[in-house]
Amino acid sequence: MATDTAELLKKVRRIELKTKGLSNQIFSGEYHSAFKGRGMAFSEVREYSVGDEVRTIDWNVTARLGTPYIKIFEEERELTVILVVDVSASDSFGSVEQLKKSVITEICAVLAFSAITNNDKIGVIFFSDKIEKFIPPKKGKTHILRIIRELLEFKPENPGTDISMALRYLNNVVKKRSIAFLITDFLDNDYETSLKLANKKHDLVALNIYDRRENEMPKIGRVLFSDPETGEMNWVNTNSRKLRQQYAERAQMREVHIKEACKRAGVDVANIATNESYIKPLRNLFSKRS
Repeated sequence: MATDTAELLKKVRRIELKTKGLSNQIFSGEYHSAFKGRGMAFSEVREYSVGDEVRTIDWNVTARLGTPYIKIFEEERELTVILVVDVSASDSFGSVEQLKKSVITEICAVLAFSAITNNDKIGVIFFSDKIEKFIPPKKGKTHILRIIRELLEFKPENPGTDISMALRYLNNVVKKRSIAFLITDFLDNDYETSLKLANKKHDLVALNIYDRRENEMPKIGRVLFSDPETGEMNWVNTNSRKLRQQYAERAQMREVHIKEACKRAGVDVANIATNESYIKPLRNLFSKRS
């Protein structure tokens, strides 16, 4: 047990060193410009000047004083960030360099360090086809290291994926408007309505984590395929050109469905492959929102 704990702490430390450095050097400023300023709080009123936005006029104060006054807003100093993390069995898949779970853990750590650098609270919802765990939002390095530990060692009770259920829970449990990152491989079907509803209450961003073998089937003869979420096993002849083509076409259709569903819901989405660096897609996402 002591050895397991020591090994876990080493893993936490390695992830902390890598992701904290990335956050400080690369993402912190871009995170700030992408998300700060979207939460605006009322500060005070002042007398109207030519050129001010008419829609900011405070009609109650104007009526009381007999001269136009406008509301002054300032950037909220503190935001709440919620990571909505898919921990279903499919996250244990990875064919090239890293498992999806490893990539998700690093991305969550980068976002967490970016959040505390900007003095924001951060919380996590772990979900499969049920809510597996909720860590309420807090600040501080100790809190982030706890999140990283949970990401590394968490074992879900259920294997499936239910994105809609997770987003309903987000809306119910997090009352204040937050920045919510949905981090999943989207191995689910009916989630578009929930994306729309969650994005109305929160500022929702989607990160689609995928492995290239989910998009293309290698030609390696007869292979026993296992579905990690259902446990179903089937022998597949990967030498069949028709089968490989159908596999690729279904993957492409799924990719288009994710993109279109997010677009209709007004949700920004970044696609992140397990065999590539997540730095570029995250930076592109942040730049797009700045």
